[in-house]
Amino acid sequence: MRDTHPRRWRRTGAALLGTAALALALAGFGAAGQAGAATPLSPHVTWKSACATPTKAGEMGCDAKRVTSGTTAYAVQRAKAGHDAPDAADASTPSGYGPSDLQAAYGLTSAAAANGAGETIAIVDAYDDPNAAADLAKYRTYYGLSACTTANGCFKKVSQTGSTTSLPSADAGWAEEISLDLDMASATCPHCNILLVEAKSATMANLGTAVNEAVALGAKYVSNSYGGSESSSDATYDTKYFKHPGVAITVSAGDAGYGAEYPAASQYVTSVGGTALSKATSTSRGWSESVWSTDSTEGTGSGCSAYDTKPAWQTDTGCSKRTIADVAAVADPATGVSVYDSYGITAGWYTFGGTSASSPIIAGVYALGGTPSSGSYPAKFPYTKAGTSALNDVTSGSDGSCSGSYLCTAGTGYDGPTGWGTPQGVSAFTG
Repeated sequence: MRDTHPRRWRRTGAALLGTAALALALAGFGAAGQAGAATPLSPHVTWKSACATPTKAGEMGCDAKRVTSGTTAYAVQRAKAGHDAPDAADASTPSGYGPSDLQAAYGLTSAAAANGAGETIAIVDAYDDPNAAADLAKYRTYYGLSACTTANGCFKKVSQTGSTTSLPSADAGWAEEISLDLDMASATCPHCNILLVEAKSATMANLGTAVNEAVALGAKYVSNSYGGSESSSDATYDTKYFKHPGVAITVSAGDAGYGAEYPAASQYVTSVGGTALSKATSTSRGWSESVWSTDSTEGTGSGCSAYDTKPAWQTDTGCSKRTIADVAAVADPATGVSVYDSYGITAGWYTFGGTSASSPIIAGVYALGGTPSSGSYPAKFPYTKAGTSALNDVTSGSDGSCSGSYLCTAGTGYDGPTGWGTPQGVSAFTG
């Protein structure tokens, strides 16, 4: 099976920046240059992958994409409302969606205000981000979220062995991933505690050990924004690292377009695909979404696992084994989210995308829904609400070419790129 996890620079559209891009975006043209397309903003931006490309079997790469220039969807919306339109290259001002945008888009406003106290979301990543606590504080202060610090017991950072002092070596790329994950968990579940577990390297063995440590420390929601090529070892990894009844484990579906990767293919996790998200005054929801896809080699992951067993609750017929994905959330860098980061780059605000954004968003939604019952597999929960108003059905866009069209093309009901859809409230994520 082909390696579906290339990590490289990718660009959307032509390099139309500044006022020219903004004028085109305001004209309401879609990604294919057609008026009224499913992604009507069509911002022209450039971005780069945060982490290095895996070079060996068993290595994982993070799925964070940092926007480096251009006009984002957030900037377009501000311009339409008569406000300044920040450029993505200006780190002094947020240029992506913030907590209120994400909560509104996914019907979480009431739940985010009332729920999450006492719940702990674990973020599992590789290497150390020395500035994690300080950068998280900057994000939460700017958006008016309550303090989440080590001192007040809301935030804790540990190694894969649980140590608070013997931490891994630092890595600037993974630090960007960590900032993205911490900020998205905060955005969707502002009252949740956050546990950051840092693996000593980006191997599945070390990251899996960090997952086990997160669960051992009491986290009921564990977000994993990384992936790599599938292998015959995946069934062993499933049992060793991801089989945790009563714990919602979310995993990014990948950023390399159509094709399966691990651990998104694990039968025990919620595999999270990615969308392009934009405001849409013509819909009662006020937002629209389509499959995130830049080209045939970049966009949300989806497809059939070559090794992993199909979970009992998954009944689509195009894959005899596990199908990716289960649900989705925003991931397109052009319609990306605001993140504050300061390690290894100029300290400031950046816009990020990739399915690294969608995994912690969905982990936060699970946390808003309350503690899963012991013995349950929360990956099943969205399937019990399939086809209901609890999920926004994403019906347009494709992440590549495949023999079974639903595996790479969105449509009514279940499809590979977006699963059963995106959250509309928390009911599809409760047991």
